[in-house]
This record gives sequence, structure tokens and C-alpha cells, in this order.
Amino acid sequence: MGLLNRMSTVVKAKMNTVMDRVEDPNETLDYSYQKQLELLQNVKRGVAEVTTSKKRLELQKAKLAQKMDQLDVQAREAIKSDREDLARQALERKAALAAEAQSLDQQIADLEGEQAKLEATERRLSAKVESFRVKKETIKAQYSAAEAQVKVTESLTGISEEMADVGLAVQRSEDKIETMKARSLALDELVEKGTLEEFSGTDDVEKELAKIRAKSGVEADLARLKEEEGR
Repeated sequence: MGLLNRMSTVVKAKMNTVMDRVEDPNETLDYSYQKQLELLQNVKRGVAEVTTSKKRLELQKAKLAQKMDQLDVQAREAIKSDREDLARQALERKAALAAEAQSLDQQIADLEGEQAKLEATERRLSAKVESFRVKKETIKAQYSAAEAQVKVTESLTGISEEMADVGLAVQRSEDKIETMKARSLALDELVEKGTLEEFSGTDDVEKELAKIRAKSGVEADLARLKEEEGR
């Protein structure tokens, strides 16, 4: 059982993670608000139906009252005409209608109580729905702001990464330029010292001819000096 519980916990955690990725808070809030509006609408419809039923009974009671007034008039006329039997019949019908009217009074009172309860429920639910609407819009605004901030941050992160790459490229270019400058200075120094001439690519024949010319010059100078000294 312990293993199954742990597996169930892991599965629920993964499902919550997946749902968190795909769930849009704005859609969830709007859906919840819509369901609350539907519930509020049902309560209002209930209030309207109870009120309609009460009004219908009140109309019936008004008709009964009107009928009882007519029967009372008839009973009085019957008495005046010495028709006690007719008067009694009219009063009996009036009593029956009065009992029916009393029953209607009770039904109307019950409906009024039900109407009052539904209206109180409607007021409380309406206040809650309005409070939720304000909170919903606030949360949606905060979510939109946070989402925008995330996008800006992600954009800045991308720009930072690109700038880092550019920085590396610039650094490499500067290093290469410094290397080329150093090489140029080194070559200039070698040229000034004549060291570079030894590696200038002069062929062996030219080198030998240069040696011969230098040696001939030395011998000529030596002969000249001997002649001047009388040797």
C-alpha cells in the first residue's frame, strides 16, 4: 500500500506539472466566473418563478374576494325578499370560498417566505460574484504583467547571450589585430638588423659570387697597400 500511495503521489505531481504548463489562468478564471454567473442566473430565475406563482395566487384570491362580495350582496337581497333559503345557499358558497381564500393566504405566505430566502441568496451570491469578478480582473492583469515581464526578461537574456557572442568575436578580432601588429613590428626590427636578409631567399650562386667579389676586393686593396709601401 505504501508503494502504491507513493506511486499515486508521483503520478499526481507529474499531472499537476503538466496541467500547470498547459493551463491558462485567464481561461480558468473566466470559466469559473461564467459558472458563477450561470448559478446566479438560476437563482434569479427561481426568484422570478416564485414571484410569478405568488402573483398568480394573489390574483386568484382577488377573484375569490370579489366573488364573496357578490355572494354577500346576493344573501342580503335574498333576506330582503324573505328568501332565507337563497340567503343560506349564498352564505354557504361564501364560506366555502372563504376557506379556499384562507388556503390561498397560506400558500401565498409560504411563497413570500421562499421568495425572501431566494432574494437574500441572490443578494449574497451577487455580491460574491461581483467580488470574484473584481478579483479575477486583478489577477488577470497581474498575470498579464508578469507574463509580459517574463517575455521582456527572456528577450533581454537572448540579447545578453548575443552580446556575449559578439563580445567574444570582438575579443578574438582584437587579439588577432594585436598579433598582426606584433608580427609587423618584429619584421621591421629584423629588417633593420639585417637578420631578415639572411632568410630573404638569395640563391647559393649569388652568395658565392658575393664572396668572390669580396675576396677580390680584399686582394686588390692588399696589392695596392704593398705597392704604396714599396714591398
